[in-house]
Amino acid sequence: MKLSWLSVALLGAGAANALDVISVKGNKFFDSKGKQFFMKGVAYQLTPADPLVDAEQCSRDATLMKTLGANTIRVYHVDPKADHSKCMATFADAGIYTLIDLDTFDTYILPNDPWWNQTQHDRYAEVMDAFIDFNNVLGFFIGNEIIAMANQSQVAPFIKSATRDMKAYRDKKGYRKVPIGYSAADIAELRPMLQDYLTCGGREADNVDFFALNSYEWCDKTTYAVSGYANLQKTAENFPVPIFFSETGCNVPGPRLFDDQEAIFGPEMVNDWSGSIVYEWIEEANHYGLISYGPKVEPTVTGKNIEGGFTRAGTPQPVTPDFENLRSKWATITPKGVASSDYTPTDLSTRACPTSTKDGWLINGNVALPTVGETFQGTFTPTPTANPSDTGSAASPSSTKNPAPPNKEIAGMSIGLVGVMLIFTLWL
Repeated sequence: MKLSWLSVALLGAGAANALDVISVKGNKFFDSKGKQFFMKGVAYQLTPADPLVDAEQCSRDATLMKTLGANTIRVYHVDPKADHSKCMATFADAGIYTLIDLDTFDTYILPNDPWWNQTQHDRYAEVMDAFIDFNNVLGFFIGNEIIAMANQSQVAPFIKSATRDMKAYRDKKGYRKVPIGYSAADIAELRPMLQDYLTCGGREADNVDFFALNSYEWCDKTTYAVSGYANLQKTAENFPVPIFFSETGCNVPGPRLFDDQEAIFGPEMVNDWSGSIVYEWIEEANHYGLISYGPKVEPTVTGKNIEGGFTRAGTPQPVTPDFENLRSKWATITPKGVASSDYTPTDLSTRACPTSTKDGWLINGNVALPTVGETFQGTFTPTPTANPSDTGSAASPSSTKNPAPPNKEIAGMSIGLVGVMLIFTLWL
């Protein structure tokens, strides 16, 4: 019997819904049976536009990811108008959840010229609409490393505004409460303040549902104390929402041993962290890949599924020894969580909104958030003596700078969007 396109799509959606829904309680993720969920994930972005449209490629990759022991993938960019049902069903069949970024190449929030307008809002909503019905959507990112330098914290209220409005859209539509969070760069001067700011103020509707960190501080061989992870743990203790590594896996000096996974899932960190996403699936010029689809070719070579000197489709071949090192490590790690029925998040730390600092955190307390259409114009000078409406002791930097930032070939790119130009003052 020949099935219609709609029938195929519905069958794919049904298969993708075979997995338990993951939800947030306190600072942990739980499946529908009440078992705590920990991410063992990989970053997955084969092509700039959308890696979740080629059903055959998704099947090849999902099969090997299952062998690796992965249960989550992170996808940075998707086309909301494409059909994702087959790929989502394939990953669900392999027991793999997805984390999807809501921004697209032309809607990314700009750090040095921030605004949040209706065009951005509607495009983010389109991505949510396209994925909300799949049970194996674990969460949405409002952005990735929008703050990439120590002098860009002025954009933080716009990150929070986008989060607020996307959560409101989700709830207005009656959608499942898929958590919405942010993936931050590990900037020592800003990270402690940023993670507190995105969860402060007392209004859950304004705050992120989870906070994720792109960190490459653990470079084998090292230890929990020496790597900087002990410092990351200090600011994560009793955090009000789930916190996890949205990118990790330093490759300096190499090969990668992934010893950090023992710390993340071990007694030092497992009570506060919900796992990690290893960067990345495909081998590229930065040499962070776990697999390749063929030998490197000259950057000038063009052809189907070839970009930047690397083939981006075909039969995935493990990169030696990194793939096997990670597979072996994950195979020996079974994090011990808590049952939802035994967990009452009464001891979590409700963070105060940080005050500005001389090291570059520019937002002083619980500032008013911009509304749709507002654009910031002006310069910033930290004013630690100001009197914000909701102050708290500013957190002090507690980690080293990222020693090995990856040169991401596929990253969030932006073009200017025309919006209502209003002067927005962050200081109260």
